[in-house]
Amino acid sequence: MPHDVLNPTPEYLAFWRERHVCTLTTPRPDGTPHVVPVGVTYDPEAGLARVISNKHSKKVRNVLAAPGGGARAAVCQMEGRRWATLEGRAVIRTDEASVAEAVARYAERYGRTPSPNPDRVVLEIALDRAMGRA
Repeated sequence: MPHDVLNPTPEYLAFWRERHVCTLTTPRPDGTPHVVPVGVTYDPEAGLARVISNKHSKKVRNVLAAPGGGARAAVCQMEGRRWATLEGRAVIRTDEASVAEAVARYAERYGRTPSPNPDRVVLEIALDRAMGRA
């Protein structure tokens, strides 16, 4: 079931605000999918999903290895029969403001502030597709 990325239904948005472990799928350089568990925040006002990560992680390397420094990516969460997926073009943000924003949103959704990490970056997905059954 498709959803408007910038104007999700209240139920869909509420599901993305609940505490869930999600998956992130990025393409490896050979085109195969790399799927890992992550925490995700959804910002429909900006049309973004954000994942905080270590700059040395495989998911970050996959995005940086893509042509133009960005790659198609998807995040997904499920609980029972409810599920939600967000897709778009991912880029890596390293600037302090972007990292701080992502950490603050993560803390709000997951109820804890991550430990300081000088190697932290943000995998930011400019969303163009939302689907699910929330």
